[in-house]
Amino acid sequence: MHATSRSLRRPAALLALLLALGAALVLGQPSPARAEGEHTAPLPPIRLVLVTSGLTWQDITAEDTPALQCLADGASLGAMNAASITERSTQRQGEETLRTGWRGLAAEAPRAAGIPDPPTDLLAQLPGGVLDLDASGEDPAPVIAEAVSALPADEDGAVDDAPVVVLDLGSVPATGAPGREQAIAELDSRAGALVTAAGGTVPPAGGDVTGDGSVDCTASLPRTLLVSAGYFPDDGGVPGSAPRDVETGAVEAPGRTMLQVALDTGAPGMALTSGSTHQSGVVILTDVAPSILASHGLPAPATVPGQPMAMKAVPDAQRLALDRTQAADRLRQAEVPALLSWAGMGAIGLVILLVPRLARRPRLAAVGRALAACAPLAAPVGLAAGAVPWWRADHPTLALIGVIWLGALPLAALLLLGPWRRSRMGLAAASAAIVAGGILLESATGSRLQMGSPLGAQAMIGGRYYGISNHLFGLVIGASTVLLLGLCARAATARGRVARVLAVGAVVTVVCVAPSMGADFGSMLALVPMFGLLALLVSGIRLRPWHVLGLGALAVALVGTVAVLDWLRPSDQRTHLGRFVDSVLDGDLGAVILRKLSENWEMTVGIPGLGVLVVVAAALSVVVLMPRRAGLQRLAALDDAVPASRAVRVAIVAGAWLGFAVNDTGAVLVAGALAMWLVLLPVALPDPTSARDGAMRTAL
Repeated sequence: MHATSRSLRRPAALLALLLALGAALVLGQPSPARAEGEHTAPLPPIRLVLVTSGLTWQDITAEDTPALQCLADGASLGAMNAASITERSTQRQGEETLRTGWRGLAAEAPRAAGIPDPPTDLLAQLPGGVLDLDASGEDPAPVIAEAVSALPADEDGAVDDAPVVVLDLGSVPATGAPGREQAIAELDSRAGALVTAAGGTVPPAGGDVTGDGSVDCTASLPRTLLVSAGYFPDDGGVPGSAPRDVETGAVEAPGRTMLQVALDTGAPGMALTSGSTHQSGVVILTDVAPSILASHGLPAPATVPGQPMAMKAVPDAQRLALDRTQAADRLRQAEVPALLSWAGMGAIGLVILLVPRLARRPRLAAVGRALAACAPLAAPVGLAAGAVPWWRADHPTLALIGVIWLGALPLAALLLLGPWRRSRMGLAAASAAIVAGGILLESATGSRLQMGSPLGAQAMIGGRYYGISNHLFGLVIGASTVLLLGLCARAATARGRVARVLAVGAVVTVVCVAPSMGADFGSMLALVPMFGLLALLVSGIRLRPWHVLGLGALAVALVGTVAVLDWLRPSDQRTHLGRFVDSVLDGDLGAVILRKLSENWEMTVGIPGLGVLVVVAAALSVVVLMPRRAGLQRLAALDDAVPASRAVRVAIVAGAWLGFAVNDTGAVLVAGALAMWLVLLPVALPDPTSARDGAMRTAL
């Protein structure tokens, strides 16, 4: 009876500790406050929206586009993701997004996307309605004159019944397409004509726009937005092709997609940001409709993905917008070569460690362990590479390679010269600690370095712009469990092993889930069961079904609590945790689950090779849990030397596949966890069996 009581106290204490962790996580969040440097003064309502497509910050200069530069000098600026539901977005899709707040076109969106069809025109609720005008024709003067005449003369007067004017200034072919320079010149001419018609002055090309304060293009205009709403014009830039051909990729589009121009004359000299991105100088097209409504004191539906744009003080807003644009564009070509230039050494190390004939040679095996242990260091260094403006270099790929190597070399020295180098288990655990610690630290400090970084937030993809993305989460759980393998190997008692698991689990969970840090909704659904299961396994308690069910229920309860507390914050400060509550309250829980499952499936089967990787990962998950039956003698020897080894593998397998099930891009999560274990587990394995006497040298 006494033994039974003691065995029950352990899981009870574990559950109590996890509950305390959850309470500290949700109750310890700081009270909501405006970000430092964010513009808080009241602004007039938006009265004019200028629409184009294909325009990037690389196109706007005082020499080539004086009118557009003049507008930029009197506005807050941002680089904008204009992605749509199709492979490539065109202006017609973007114009629908401006009105509905959802990615267009709704009529062509898959049902699982959750986009309302038929779409709802959110701007129809404006007191004065919307006046749509098209100045993209050969004679824009009459249309521009009509637009100016519809604008209110006095922002401080009673103008609630004045319409918001949406003026199409014409499209620009995508970067690299024929006729682009002429189209940009024509666009600038129309913008200049608008300023002149409103009573303003456009400086000469290359002239001083606002140097002495005598020229301000925005002074004659009400609060104005200029947004480039698509990557391609409606004709796709290809004579005779339909927009649908370009959008779906049936026709090869000339040029390439880049972040688009967004500016707001409400507060000059600042950077645009929003609750959607949490990044200075980056906004999303879906933020425009909520911004227009908010400027008129009207709320957008809580389920709309966008958030009202805000302005934040930065040293040079246009330089920042240009940096965001160039980094997002050049990262696509530079990311893989830069990471592989360093991480590729891991392949050499794995060959040495996994080929028995090579692994039996002590000196060569030591080199293999060093190479394999150093390979993952490219991940945290790559994530922080955005701190260095490598994209400004004449050869950005070489510059990024240099940044990766300059950052990874000191970490490699720390790894290979520290006291942990004396054991192979210590070497693997130290490498894992650097990887997990680097990723978690970046998120805990506000995700300030992810933009423009390999493995970081990809502004052109339009996924997460902050916090722990699924691929990073996979790396974190893979690295943290390898770290726990090393820590548990050094613990002499079950209590010590449990303490190590709970300590690491607490840090990882807090950073991954906290709305102001990782803001990863699905991570707690995987982390609490994973670390809870591991703590139970290393404690020596016999695992019961109610243990597993209890951990699952606890995870759901904690996630719900965090989401509700995030939902209680102001709408413009919520993360997707809080917006999930809005979906539940609107009765869309089923649609959200269906969309997540659909996106997960489409990614798994739609990306070449990813489905195969998932199948391989599933097979490996089974094999590593039965090493003797699979003939993995070295792994079986590791289990003999480190009893917690199998428990850790059970936990990572459970955590990775649970994460796969509850996330919309679960395949990349599994890939990240698998990558960490494939590289670092061989570092910790004992030497292969001697062909002569069957001896096993552990030297862990």
